[in-house]
Amino acid sequence: MSTENEGTAVPPAPSAPPVPVDTPAASVPPEQGVSPGTDPVDPHRGTAPSQGPAYPQETGASQGASQSGEPTATLPPVPSGAPEVAGPAPEAGAWPPPPPATPSYASGGEGGSGDTWGASYQQPAPKPKSGGRGGLVAAVLVAALVAGGVGGGIGYWAADRNDDSTGSTTVAASESGGDLKRDPGTVANVAATALPSTVTIEAEGSNGEGGTGTGFVFDTQGHILTNNHVVAEAVDSGKLSATFSNGKKYDAEVVGHAQGYDVAVIKLKNAPSDLKPLHLGNSDKIAVGDSTIAIGAPFGLSNTVTTGIISAKNRPVASSDGSAQSKASYMSALQTDASINPGNSGGPLLDANGAVIGINSAIQSSSGGGLGGTSQSGSIGLGFAIPINQAKTVAQQLIKTGKPVYPVIGASVSLEEGTGAKITEQGASGSDAVTPNGPAAKAGLKPGDVITKLDDRVIDSGPTLIGEIWTHQPGDTVKLTYTRDGKQQTAEVTLGQREGDS
Repeated sequence: MSTENEGTAVPPAPSAPPVPVDTPAASVPPEQGVSPGTDPVDPHRGTAPSQGPAYPQETGASQGASQSGEPTATLPPVPSGAPEVAGPAPEAGAWPPPPPATPSYASGGEGGSGDTWGASYQQPAPKPKSGGRGGLVAAVLVAALVAGGVGGGIGYWAADRNDDSTGSTTVAASESGGDLKRDPGTVANVAATALPSTVTIEAEGSNGEGGTGTGFVFDTQGHILTNNHVVAEAVDSGKLSATFSNGKKYDAEVVGHAQGYDVAVIKLKNAPSDLKPLHLGNSDKIAVGDSTIAIGAPFGLSNTVTTGIISAKNRPVASSDGSAQSKASYMSALQTDASINPGNSGGPLLDANGAVIGINSAIQSSSGGGLGGTSQSGSIGLGFAIPINQAKTVAQQLIKTGKPVYPVIGASVSLEEGTGAKITEQGASGSDAVTPNGPAAKAGLKPGDVITKLDDRVIDSGPTLIGEIWTHQPGDTVKLTYTRDGKQQTAEVTLGQREGDS
């Protein structure tokens, strides 16, 4: 379940062309540049869809960039000398720009003499002055220099050093950026507060396969909230670790995981006593256009911060890693255009105040491939997060019992796209499509009915219905609108429950 991270080589920087020298003057040496099927809402689910949003969950470390994640390239050396005749002038807009008109002088240029790049410069001998009034002028100049003192000397030095500038009088600010105060609500302030409570998770299965994802501190007892698909490889006899932004690394274990919700909770071993859980917001109150901040480890680049907005709410998403063995996760997601890539999964999606409003979980890939394929592209501005209100409830259940609880209507629905969620004629493995004495049966629903609305939410497919049902709790009563024989009907259904993944 790893994504190959192919690094892109950095092309070498071209050398600057030589410049003819008429009147050389000393300066500083130049610097070098640098399927369809059925999904029984209860008790079984269908297989993952073949296309659609994929988990951006993990980045393999076997290929691509260096250990630090930074591509490297060797730059060519700057030649020690140049011919007397300059080459053709570069075209306007060419890069890199030509060196300044006054050449720099190397300490050991070849050739010994002549007006060439690297040649030595000899100060001409001063002409003798005649006596008389010239002596008086010299005396007055000396007196003026003494009166000017050091200030005058520094002023001249500064003017001489900046004689090739644009003439700006702007005073440079202090280079100690850490002394600047970032006001609450700024991205820098939010990032500084959230980064210490965000971890990079490394999961490795017993077969040696695994990858990198993200998580964040859920409570002071050492529980970390993340995605199920981030830790799935380490659930059975695997290895799991979490590294904080300060570099401290802790072993961890899976407390509970919910494949359908794509939520998991892990716990640090020997957790530090100074953990600071991230503040959880209210995802129900989020509005389209609100600012978002995402933190994660895209392609293994830990502690990466990106920004964007809420692009849409209640977006029905069925996501998977694209493998044949994977079952889909369903969510009524928050959509954001903040840059999310493989490795961001499980990380916090924050609002402008630094409160967690979602767990980054899936991305729409332009390649249409799943995570298991090397063709998966990066962010195209379509990222999806599990609303924190739902994730919080699931996490608390996992910490309490280690198993997820799903609300259900007790009916199998088709996963095909259409004008609604159609109750199938038969359930999984030959079971009844409508569970006898279950919630849907009690409400009068039958095979062939097409559910088009849940309360006020339009239902256009089976995955949409499942995602909407899972935003509720067992025991909640919902109003279903459905069509039968071309006629629209409604029914109130009290949701049942199913424990554990099946």
